[in-house]
This record gives sequence, structure tokens and C-alpha cells, in this order.
Amino acid sequence: MHEGRKNVRPGESPQSIMIIRKLADKETELLKDFLYEAIFIPEGVEAPPREIIEKPELKLYYEDFGTGRADYCLVADDDGRVVGAVWTRIMDDYGHVDDDTPSFAISLYKEFRGQGIGTRLMQEMLTLLKDQGFTKASLAVQKENFAVRMYEKVGFRTVDENAEEFIMVCDL
Repeated sequence: MHEGRKNVRPGESPQSIMIIRKLADKETELLKDFLYEAIFIPEGVEAPPREIIEKPELKLYYEDFGTGRADYCLVADDDGRVVGAVWTRIMDDYGHVDDDTPSFAISLYKEFRGQGIGTRLMQEMLTLLKDQGFTKASLAVQKENFAVRMYEKVGFRTVDENAEEFIMVCDL
């Protein structure tokens, strides 16, 4: 992982540094927050209650994280505050393509979106997975989600789709 200057917004210290680092063991509860943040809410639609992340099909993104062979998580740390996370697991989720391919989840707090942080997180995770011997990674994304373009930019391509989502794969 490496450090890099982040964009400085008015009122912020120019010494503010965004660091991409591994999730610490004591921080795994953060995955619940970022899973909720990852839920795509189309314009004009009310956000679901936070309890939605307790549904079995969503718990698999964080329950017992760190015990699987493809359980990796990187976070964007803004001067000691985690503001984004990308994590992978081999799981039977919406983006599942096979039992050897890690599925991605990624999210940032709203005020940190659109600044290139998600792209950096994705690129770092793809490098980590390749270094660990994986040959591809997958994800599912709502067709309306603006993040589709970012996923394509870092190397994902659509391999399947349903009425609402693209299933995307990146060859490592």
C-alpha cells in the first residue's frame, strides 16, 4: 500500500494525507457500515432501513470475515478516519461466477465519492489479488450505478446481466 496526497478541499489542511492500507482485525465491524453505504439507492427512492444488512444474502459479505482464502480488505484512511473500503470474498453473492473467483464489494462515504479514491482502492485490490495468485475477480453492479464506468476503467467487463444488474469480471 502506498501513501498519496489527496485533493485538498477548502478549509482542509494541505498536510492531510489519504493512505490506502489493510483493514485491521479490530476494524472488521466497519464492513457493516460500508456494506450499507454500498447499497445503490436510485434517485428519488427512499433508503432501506439499516437492518437490511442483517438479511442472510447480505450478511455473507461480512460474517466471519477474515476466515476465507480470499478475504481481503483495503481501506482509505483520511488522517485516522476510515472513509472507504474495498473487500473481497469467495461467496455465493450477486457477482458470483465460480468457486475460485473473489467477489468485490466497495463503498465510500458520500462526501468522499468522485475524487478517485474508489479507483485507487480497486487498483490496489486487483494488484493484491493478482499477487495472491488469483486469475480473475468479479462483481455485480446495478445498471443505473455511475460506478459502472469506474469498474470498466480499472479492467472489468460485463460477462452477464439480468434486468437490473451487470455481472462483471476482471482478468488479472
